[in-house]
Amino acid sequence: MRDLKLPDQRHPEKAHRPDNAQPKKPSWIRVRAPGGKAYAETHKIMREHKLATVCEEAACPNAGECWSAGHATMMIMGEICTRGCTFCNVATGKPDALDAFEPGRVADAVAKLKLNHVVITSVDRDDVDDGGAEHFAQTIRAIRHRSPSTTIEILTPDFLKCAPEALEVVVAAKPDVFNHNLETVPGLYPTVRPGARYFHSLRLLQRVKELDPSMFTKSGIMVGLGEDRQGVLQVMDDMRAADIDFLTIGQYLQPTPKHHAVARFVTPDEFKDYEKAAYGKGFGMVSATPLTRSSYHAGNDFEKLRAARMEKLGQS
Repeated sequence: MRDLKLPDQRHPEKAHRPDNAQPKKPSWIRVRAPGGKAYAETHKIMREHKLATVCEEAACPNAGECWSAGHATMMIMGEICTRGCTFCNVATGKPDALDAFEPGRVADAVAKLKLNHVVITSVDRDDVDDGGAEHFAQTIRAIRHRSPSTTIEILTPDFLKCAPEALEVVVAAKPDVFNHNLETVPGLYPTVRPGARYFHSLRLLQRVKELDPSMFTKSGIMVGLGEDRQGVLQVMDDMRAADIDFLTIGQYLQPTPKHHAVARFVTPDEFKDYEKAAYGKGFGMVSATPLTRSSYHAGNDFEKLRAARMEKLGQS
């Protein structure tokens, strides 16, 4: 029986990689340990509904803060990914079959948590013909039925091995925000995201806008992987060419010695500089801090993004 708590069984594709030293985190990276009544209640609801969260699976540093506020990013389609990205702490291997009852359990958890905004993400499911597109759509519809006032943000895989219609299925379900992360600069894809293709991911987000121009699109990258400033600025230009509305930039943190090494810790001042540059390039919303993650403060940021669009359209 596979034990996902053991690193060699959680990441078999990384077991024989040489160890990378894990540098000491600077003061601006450190966070408090999770705890408190609201944190415990969120944890209880997730376990009762047999739901996985990317907060736990990806060892997010903000889990304590978000769960204490009753926010969690739910990860559908299991906890085992068919990809083996070198930065990611989600387990790799052959997943179980999709659970037809999961969309209903997710919707029930959203209702019990009384969420104003929910983020739904997933593992990559290259073993499924549509990459899990219909499962995403069913989950969106189930949440809409149970909690019609909740805004829904999805963080999807790239659907690289699927027919183009897979994306159309997800967009037709009308999430409020469609997020897919580019993760890093194109030059680092072979070592950081070897199973993905930079321009495919970029084109995916561009197609979302072509299918539904009113839908907000979002993408994010990590820094500290070995990229340079010019590479980050070029990614911003590529995103704006694809009409992406919302950019997130956060510091890469190495989950284990077997994962991709941290090249350096980017300073808070550099993040502020990236934020200023991104707004200058026309993004409607930017979150760029060392602890920024795709779904960190997602609800508040969505409200700001929606307000910015209304103001731009003269409807404030």
